[in-house]
Amino acid sequence: MAADTSAEMFSKALESQMLQTAKIVEEQLDAEIQKLDQMDDDELELVKQRRLQALKKAQQQKQEWLSKGHGEYREIPSEKDFFQEVKGSKNVVCHFYKDTTFRCLILDKHLSILAKKHIETKFIKLNAEKSPFLCERLRIKVIPTLALVKDGKTQDYVVGFTDLGNTDDFTTETLEWRLGCADIIKYSGNLMDPPFQSQKFGTTFTKLDKKTIRGKKYDSDSDDD
Repeated sequence: MAADTSAEMFSKALESQMLQTAKIVEEQLDAEIQKLDQMDDDELELVKQRRLQALKKAQQQKQEWLSKGHGEYREIPSEKDFFQEVKGSKNVVCHFYKDTTFRCLILDKHLSILAKKHIETKFIKLNAEKSPFLCERLRIKVIPTLALVKDGKTQDYVVGFTDLGNTDDFTTETLEWRLGCADIIKYSGNLMDPPFQSQKFGTTFTKLDKKTIRGKKYDSDSDDD
C-alpha cells in the first residue's frame, strides 16, 4: 500500500511539473505574439530584413566553407599540403592513418558522415608513413590519431579509440560527441551525456586533460595495443 501511495505521489508531482513547464512555454509564446502585435509595419519590416540578412550571411558562409573543401572527407597528398589546409580554415580534423591499420577504416566511415553534417569544419586525412616530419612535430605515435586544429594550432588529439568507448563498435554519434568536447564542431547535444553510456558495452568515459594526452609516449599502433 505504501509503495502504491509513493508511486501515486510521484506521478502527481511529475504531472504538476509538466503542467508548470507547459505553462511557462505558453506564457513565453504569448509574450512573443503580443510583442509582434504591438509592432507597426515599419518595425515588422525591419525584423524581416534582419532575418533575411542573417539567412543571406549564413548562406554566404556556407558557400565559403564549401569553396575551401569543407563538406567532404578527403585525403591530402603530402604533409606540405597540411599547413595550407589548416591555414585556410578555422576548424580542421586531420586523420593520420596507415593502410595496414584496420581501425583507420572504421574512422574513415564515421568521418565521411560527419564531414557532410558539419560543414563548419574541414575533415581531411593524411598517410602517416608519408609525413614523418609532421608526425614527429605533432608527436603522433599511435595510429589512428585525429589531430584537432583550431585557428592553425593543434589543440587536442583523439588517440586510438580510448575516448570513444574503447571499442571498435562505437557510433558516429560518439565520435561527434568527442569532437564536440574539443569545440572543433558545433555540437547540439549534451556534452555531459556521452552517447556510448547507454550502449550495451557500457564503458565509462574518463575525460583526459589535453596536456596529459600530448605528454603520453606511445610505441605501437592501436591495433597492437
